Amino acid sequence: MSKIELDKTDRKILEILQTDGRLSNQDVAERVNLSPSPCLRRIKRLEEAGVIRQYVALVDPDKIGLGLLAYVNVRLEKHSEVAGSRAPGLPATSPRNDFAVSVGSWPEVVACYAMTGEMDFLLRVHVGDMDHFSRFMMNTLLRHPAVLDVKSSFALQRIKETTALPLV
Repeated sequence: MSKIELDKTDRKILEILQTDGRLSNQDVAERVNLSPSPCLRRIKRLEEAGVIRQYVALVDPDKIGLGLLAYVNVRLEKHSEVAGSRAPGLPATSPRNDFAVSVGSWPEVVACYAMTGEMDFLLRVHVGDMDHFSRFMMNTLLRHPAVLDVKSSFALQRIKETTALPLV
């Protein structure tokens, strides 16, 4: 992946759009002191370069009944071959690859990261309550053939949560 050069105006545009992606081009242009045409060209360039990946609505999990947030560390078996489709960047028939492919179909898992250290993956899991979490663990995660061990932690309070990246 190549890094794209961003000037001060590009960074300001990104800062504005990270705060409110629904702003019109006219509003963004006014905030960065550009006319609409050059502002739109900059935004299109950022989109085409993949700097802006997508525009989304951020849904409050509590408002839709997903009030329990868990972080689950997963350790996989290391040596057996497991059949499965190939996930990007992983060998075709490894337990890690099979697990990565499976995670993609689990709606409770909203983020999954391959990790260094004693655990192989870190999952961010949103569920309705402890019963929902228990069903997910017993019927899905722990039934995966590559899973050797899991450790779960539950969020007690949201201190900071943002999707905005620092634009240093």
